[in-house]
Amino acid sequence: MWSDEEEVHFGRKREPIVETWEEYTHVYRSYERFMTISEHDRKETVRVFFIEQDVPPSEDGVLDFVPTNMLSAMFLHTHKADIKMPSGEVDKPVIDDNHDGTVSIRYDPKEEGIHELAVKYNGEHVQGSPFKFHVDSISSGYVTAYGPGLTHGVTGEPAQFTISTKGAGAGGLQMAVEGPSKADITYHDNKDGTVSVSYLPTAPGEYKISVRFGDKHIKGSPFFAKITGEGRKRNQISVGSCSEVTLPGVISDQDLRSLNASIQAPSGLEEPCFLKRMPTGNIGISFTPREIGEHTVSVKRLGKHIANSPFKVNVCEREVGDAKKVIVTGSALQEGKTHTENVFSVDTRNAGYGGLSLSIEGPSKAEIQCTDKEDGTLNISYKPTEPGYYIVNLKFADHHVNGSPFTVKVSGEGTNRQREKIQRQRDAVPVTEVGSQCKLTFKMPGITSFDLSATVTSPGGVTEDAEIQEIEDGLYAVHFVPKELGVHTVSVKYKQIHIPGSPFQFTVGPLKDTGAHLVKAGGPGLEHGEQGVPCEFNVWTREAGGGTLAISVEGPSKAEIEFKDRKDGSCDVSYVVSEPGDYRIGLKFNDRHIPDSPFKVYVSPAMGEAHKLEIAQFPSGPVQADKPAQFMVRKNGAKGDLDAKVVAPSNNEDDCFIQLIDQDQYSVRFYPRENGIHAIHVKFNGVHIPGSPYRIKVGKDDVDPAAVHASGKGLGDIKTGEKTDLIIDTCNAGAGTLAVTIDGPSKVAMDCTEVEEGYKVRYTPLLPGHYYMTIKYNQMHIVGSPFKIKCTGDKLAEEGGQETSSVVVETVAKVSKGGNRTGVILPIFKSDASKVQSKGMGLKKAYLGKQNQFTLNAGDAGNNILFVGIYGPKGPCDEVFIKHTGRNQYQVNYLVRERGDYILLVKWGDDHIPGSPFKVEV
Repeated sequence: MWSDEEEVHFGRKREPIVETWEEYTHVYRSYERFMTISEHDRKETVRVFFIEQDVPPSEDGVLDFVPTNMLSAMFLHTHKADIKMPSGEVDKPVIDDNHDGTVSIRYDPKEEGIHELAVKYNGEHVQGSPFKFHVDSISSGYVTAYGPGLTHGVTGEPAQFTISTKGAGAGGLQMAVEGPSKADITYHDNKDGTVSVSYLPTAPGEYKISVRFGDKHIKGSPFFAKITGEGRKRNQISVGSCSEVTLPGVISDQDLRSLNASIQAPSGLEEPCFLKRMPTGNIGISFTPREIGEHTVSVKRLGKHIANSPFKVNVCEREVGDAKKVIVTGSALQEGKTHTENVFSVDTRNAGYGGLSLSIEGPSKAEIQCTDKEDGTLNISYKPTEPGYYIVNLKFADHHVNGSPFTVKVSGEGTNRQREKIQRQRDAVPVTEVGSQCKLTFKMPGITSFDLSATVTSPGGVTEDAEIQEIEDGLYAVHFVPKELGVHTVSVKYKQIHIPGSPFQFTVGPLKDTGAHLVKAGGPGLEHGEQGVPCEFNVWTREAGGGTLAISVEGPSKAEIEFKDRKDGSCDVSYVVSEPGDYRIGLKFNDRHIPDSPFKVYVSPAMGEAHKLEIAQFPSGPVQADKPAQFMVRKNGAKGDLDAKVVAPSNNEDDCFIQLIDQDQYSVRFYPRENGIHAIHVKFNGVHIPGSPYRIKVGKDDVDPAAVHASGKGLGDIKTGEKTDLIIDTCNAGAGTLAVTIDGPSKVAMDCTEVEEGYKVRYTPLLPGHYYMTIKYNQMHIVGSPFKIKCTGDKLAEEGGQETSSVVVETVAKVSKGGNRTGVILPIFKSDASKVQSKGMGLKKAYLGKQNQFTLNAGDAGNNILFVGIYGPKGPCDEVFIKHTGRNQYQVNYLVRERGDYILLVKWGDDHIPGSPFKVEV
C-alpha cells in the first residue's frame, strides 16, 4: 500500500504528480535487453494502410510513391524492374500485378545478346536478381533455348525450359546440368521443332546448364540458374531497449502483483507497460518511447487508480528511436559462410530508445547470437547451414535501418538430409447403409474426453449431437446412425475448436469420387515434434477409396516410421527421429500428394528442463483483437532461456513480449491483430514446453467452416472457354476469410461477387484436364475441399506446367432468409406435449422484484424445443431464465416489476402443455 506518510510528504493526496525527465535523469536509462527467437517458413507479408483518395493515379500499374498519411509504420509493396541491354542501355519491361501475390514481367527485346533483368522489391534486389537471359533472332536459323529453368528455380520443384530447333537443319542435341546436386533430366519432343526440358534440382545453389547442337554450344550456353532452397526458413531476435521512470510511493511485493499499468502517448495511443521493483525500493515503470511530448501513466488495482495515479511523464526528442541514426558495419551483410559465425556490428548510441529486431530468411534457419556491449553497441552473428541467398532485415524502433533489407550470398558446404519411406496398401471400406452404426476414429493423446464434442450434419441440413467414446487411452471414436444417403459433415471439437482434420466428410452410400484429394491428415506430429519421442498423427483415407499410401520423412536424421491400420478407413502413424531440425513429411496416395503435403515440421531437441515449466493465468475465454493479452510462465527452478511467438489464422507470426516479473516468473504479452484461432508457441531453450502450442480464440464471432457449403455447375463437368460459376453458401458460418484456389493445366480468370446466400465464384478454364478447387474458410478446408473438376473441350492456350489461380475475400456474417435453400433446417421432432408435467408456485402466483420459479418434466414427452413466454398489463416481463437440468427436466425462473395479471405460455414444440396458458397474479 501507499503509506499516508508518503502521501503527506509529496503533499498531493488527490492531484496527479507531474514528473519530468530532468528530475529523474539518473534512472532514465536503457535498463534491460531481452531476446526472443522465432521461425517460420514463408515470406513476411508487408502491408500499409493509408487514405485511398491520396493515392496518385498510375498509368502503367506500378504503384511507386510514399504516402504522407500512413497509419502504420510498414513498407509499401513496390515492384520495379530494369533490363540492361548488351549495348549498355537500360530498358523498362511491363509489370503486371496478378493480384494473387505474384507479378508477371513482359518484355519485347530490341537487341540480340545477353540481357540482365534486375527485379527490385521495396528498392532491394529480390532473391536471384539480376537474372541473365540470351536474346536471339527468330530468323537466325540457330538453335535457341528459353524458359525460367535457365535462370532460376526452387529445390524440390521441376525447373523447365524449351529448346527450339526450327530451321536449324540436321544435328544431334545434347544437354547437361551440373550443380550442387544430381538433377534428373526429362524431355518431351513436341513434334513441332521444339523440345520441352525439365530437370529436378534437390539442393540450393548455382546450376550450369549446357545445351549443345552438333557438338557446339548454342547461343547463350552454358546458362547459369540460381536455385534457392525450398521454402524460406526464418529466424529472428528482438533486443528491447526500454526507458525506466521511478514513481513515488512505497508498495509491498504482494501488492505489486495485483497492479497493472498502461501509458498513453500524446497521440492517444495506449499500450501496457510493466511495473518493476527499483534498487531504491520504490516501483518504476518501463516503456519504449515512440512520441515526443507528455505521456500519461495509469497504475490501477482491480480497475481503480492507486494513489497519485495517473502520473505525467515528459519525453523529449532525443529519447525517441530514429532508425536513420543506427550505424551498421561488417562484411557479413554482403557475403557469408555456412557453419561459421558471420559477425557484424550495430551502433545505436545516437539513435535514442527503441527495440532492435533482426530477421534472417533463406535456405536454412540461421542460428543468431547477439552480444550486447552495454554501451549502445552490439555484435550480432548468424550461422547458416545451407548455401544460397539470404535476406537480412534489420529494424530499429519498427523502421528499417539504412541499407535494410540486405541481400547476402552465403557459400560453403550444406548439410546431408536423410530420407525414410514406407508404403501401405489401403483397401476400400465397405459401403455404409442408412440406419447402420457409423464410426469415425481419431487419436489425440494427452487430453481429457470431457472437452471433446461432436456433431453430425446430414445432407438435408439436420445437425445432431454425436456420441464420442474412448476406445483405448488417447483413441476416440465418433458414433452416429445416419437417416439418409449422401455426404454427411462430422465436426469434432476440443475446447470448442475444431481438431486438425475437422470438419470431416463422411459419405453414406456409394462414394461419388475417389482419389488423393479426399485423403485427410492431422495431428501434433504434422505440426511439431521432439527428438527421440514418437511424433503421432492421423490419416483418414476412407473417402478416397482403395489405393497405396506412401509416407516419407526427410531431414537431418533417418526416421523410424510406425503404421497402425484401424481397419475403418483411418490409420495412426508415428515417427521417431534422433536429430533435431527441419523435417518434411510427405504423404502420397496413389503417387499423388494429399492436400497440404508435404508438411514442414520442426523437431526440437529433447525436452530436458522444459517439462518443469507451467502456465498460469492463461485467458480462459476468447480475447479481443487489437488489444494486448497476457499470461504468466513459472520456471520452477529450470535454467535457460524462454521465448514465445503467436501465429495468427493467416499464418502471420508475431513475437510475444517477455518480461521478468520475479526471479522465477515471467509475464508473456501478445497482441493479436485478427479474429480467429491463434496458436501461441512457448519454448524453453528452443523446446516446446508441455501443452505448447496453446490455442486461443480471438474475437467473439464463432467462425465455423463446417457450416460453409459449395454447390453449382462449377463443381461438375466443365468446358474450356465457357464461364462457369458456383455458389459458396456462408449463411450462419460467421464472418471470416474465404480463400478459393484452383490448380490445373491453365490459369483461370476468376472473380468473386457477393450474393444473398454467400459468394458467387466465376471462372473460365482454357485447357482440358483435371482441375482441383480448394475452398478454405479461415484457413480450414470446407467439407469436400479440394474438389476434383473434369474439364473437356479444345485447347485455348499453350500447355505448360501446373498453374494456380486464387481469390481471397473477407466475408461478412450472413443469415439465411429462407427460400429454396436455408442455412438451418429444423429436424423432424417426435413428441407429445400432453405428457409434460409442471409444478411450482410460479405457475399461479408471483412476487415483485423476486425470482419466481417452477419446474417442468418432459422426460416422457419425446424430443422437442421448450418455449416459455410471459405477458403482463404493460407488455412482456423483464426476464425469463430456462435451465435444462438433464433428461428433459427444466427449471424456469422469471422476474416481474409491475402489479397485475400476467399470462404464462408454455409450449413443447408447437403445442401447449397441460394447463397452458396459465394465469399468474402478481
